[in-house]
Amino acid sequence: MSNDFAIGGVCRLADRGVIRASGADAASFLQGQLTNDVAGLDHRTAFLAGFCSAKGRLQASFVVWRPATDEFLLSCPREVLAPTLKRLSMFVLRAKCKLTDASDEVSVFALAGPAAAARLEGTAVWKVQAGEATTLVRLPDAAGARRAWLVATAGAEADVAAVEPMTPETWRWLEVESGIVTIEAATVDRFVPQMVNFEIVGGVDFQKGCYPGQEVVARSQYRGTTKRRTLLFDCDTVPAAGQDVYATAAANEPAGTVANAAPHPRRGGGSALVEVRLAAAGDDLRLGAPDGPLLTRRELPYFVPLDTTVTS
Repeated sequence: MSNDFAIGGVCRLADRGVIRASGADAASFLQGQLTNDVAGLDHRTAFLAGFCSAKGRLQASFVVWRPATDEFLLSCPREVLAPTLKRLSMFVLRAKCKLTDASDEVSVFALAGPAAAARLEGTAVWKVQAGEATTLVRLPDAAGARRAWLVATAGAEADVAAVEPMTPETWRWLEVESGIVTIEAATVDRFVPQMVNFEIVGGVDFQKGCYPGQEVVARSQYRGTTKRRTLLFDCDTVPAAGQDVYATAAANEPAGTVANAAPHPRRGGGSALVEVRLAAAGDDLRLGAPDGPLLTRRELPYFVPLDTTVTS
């Protein structure tokens, strides 16, 4: 299926929350908790990062940026923010780092298409434009559309008031099209980062040192034990995160899990990022049951190795 239509506008991401980490030890604390190199992050750059359990399973995924030397903002879905904040706070101990829920102080708006392109000229992917009351974070393109977040402090929302509105469902579809998985409540503790291609899209730094689950993540990388990957599919119905996927050639057990999904903005059905056993990637895959709706595979915007004997 092609995506030969214009898409864009602005919408407020009411489902996104923001954790603020502040204090003299904020960088060193987060460096020991997240999968990416927080200590090396500067104020002009954002990145993806994961928070794993001791078994290497993702508890949350974040977009992270650094407004000030001793301050970091971590955005994740609101539905996982409270338990994630509680778990992170358990590890602060004597560190000079304060963790707070800043969701009511910071609003996240999604910009796509011409609305984003007009503001992003000369700005590379994952670079940050910081202003007094708003911050623009360029995200990877999706379905041919430029994408960004505009992060506004309270009272600065007027900066996007004149932009054509876009539905949150359309933005979620663009998120799926980007190939970047977001951990939702239904998928907490389900995936090692490589299962959702997190190291391919820049969410893992293998040189940064220890964090919870680091040994499991490193072993999956260097011993070639990644047997599951996330691929992009279309379906005549709209999948749901956490839903099982079955291969018709081996229907006795699930072959994978829907990580993220959204309705298509211009036609029926939806698109989904599905974590699947590589051994079943070439089979007919069905949603929800061995005789469920067929999943039609499409190309991701980046390369994913499907040979289980090759590390990524």
